[in-house]
Amino acid sequence: MTRVHAPPASATGTPLSGSVLAESAVVFAVVLSIHATVWDRYSWCAVALAVQAFYVQYKWDRLLQQGSAVFQFRMSANSGLLPASMVMPLLGLVMKERCQSVGNPYFERFGIVVAATGMAVALFSSVLALGITRPVPTNTCVISGLAGGVIIYIMKHSLSVGEVIEVLEVLLIFVYLNMILLYLLPRCFTPGEALLVLGGISFMLNQLIKRSLTVVENQGDPVDFFLLVVVVGMVLVGIFFSTLFVFMDSGTWASSIFFHLMTCVLGLGVVLPWLHRLIRKNPLLWLLQFLFQTETRVYLLVYWSLLAILACLVVLYQNAKRSSSESKKHQAPTITRKYFHFIVVATYIPGIIFDRTLLYVAATICLAVFIFLEYVRYFRIKPLGHTLRSLLSLFLDERDSGPLILTHIYLLLGMSLPIWLVPRPCTQKGSLGGARALVPYAGVLAVGVGDTVASIFGSTMGEIHWPGTKKTFEGTMTSIFAQIISVALILIFDSGVDLNYSYAWILGSISIVSLLEAYTTQIDNLLLPLYLLILLMA
Repeated sequence: MTRVHAPPASATGTPLSGSVLAESAVVFAVVLSIHATVWDRYSWCAVALAVQAFYVQYKWDRLLQQGSAVFQFRMSANSGLLPASMVMPLLGLVMKERCQSVGNPYFERFGIVVAATGMAVALFSSVLALGITRPVPTNTCVISGLAGGVIIYIMKHSLSVGEVIEVLEVLLIFVYLNMILLYLLPRCFTPGEALLVLGGISFMLNQLIKRSLTVVENQGDPVDFFLLVVVVGMVLVGIFFSTLFVFMDSGTWASSIFFHLMTCVLGLGVVLPWLHRLIRKNPLLWLLQFLFQTETRVYLLVYWSLLAILACLVVLYQNAKRSSSESKKHQAPTITRKYFHFIVVATYIPGIIFDRTLLYVAATICLAVFIFLEYVRYFRIKPLGHTLRSLLSLFLDERDSGPLILTHIYLLLGMSLPIWLVPRPCTQKGSLGGARALVPYAGVLAVGVGDTVASIFGSTMGEIHWPGTKKTFEGTMTSIFAQIISVALILIFDSGVDLNYSYAWILGSISIVSLLEAYTTQIDNLLLPLYLLILLMA
């Protein structure tokens, strides 16, 4: 979450050129840093993609300002095409490099597929923007064509036929999800956020289908399949009910009972059998055995339960304050919203130190619960729908301008993605040395500490503003300082972290991501941890 937001371009009538240029400069700094570290033909593709995305972003910003975009996007931000376009390609590059260094050819190829898929999805989004821009921007089309030609040529000689088909499958799923979800959920995403979120869901859905069709004994860790099935299952359940409630009033008791019954049917009749086919075990028994396997896990579960109760008490307390307030539009202040960041930090750090696999599964379960409760709130499902609408409305800001409330889900994703995304076979045998040892802490540092401190200090003590924004220099500097202190504390309490004197790279990575937080208008809870993860992995 950001601390202060600049007014949207549509409100001021002027483009966000200064902040967009600064944001683009930060992204190019990340791209060139990864390019200098990896330095192969795939990194050249990433540079070419960044150049064309930079040009296309201005065209899409103009469409948003004129109201000429095909779908209704979130209007309190720019398009965000450049920072979103680079996440999957850069993540694939650093994943390939890391797995290659530890001699894991399967995940090395997997990293290449991730990079190629990210480039394909980003190129498609760019072509979409150029196709609806009037008049047609000739120079931008030429640059995009050249960059696309280079990327397609290199990938054509790098991917096998099966991998090319896999990339095209993800692209096809992405196209359909865009048409469905952006129509059903107007004003919930910017183009960049849609690219990032729907691109990730499309890739996960394709991986789940691929692994389901080629299931064999001991083909993977049940923990990984659990994440895939839960995320894809919850998305498909949402699409099913969104389509169904077009023809029904979702707020009645009959519809609510039907919702709960169909959720049980889909869960017990589709999701659990699907997971059973993949892990070759009873999913419920496996989950119970997993959660209570050791005494440490029991202690962690009890501790997390107490923190969850504390978070609920904060929400109820704020609701009580609103009830006693004379203003009907009482909103929780920024500092109060940051309480949840502190609670999440207190949740994740013990999990990372003592049992990362348990944290992996617990975060997956928590994500499923959050998504389910959002369905209940969105569809006004009785008996909790209206209560959730009232409680969560306390913590809204302009980024929740659409029908969905996503900021708490983005917070969970930002903290969890560094745990979920890094292949565990590539992090064993002490291979995460130097800055890479901080990869699991990327969400804690970028969002839990950095963004929280920047928001509090920037809104209370900041006076010097970054050009083109209302973010403050003081907020950014205290954010960097707080993250450095956090790294020192991690060194003290986590004996598995050995930085190997890579302090300059860590400081540079934290500083670049903090600058990105100062200038980006995208959802920073999601974007910042991914960029810090990429830099630390490199």
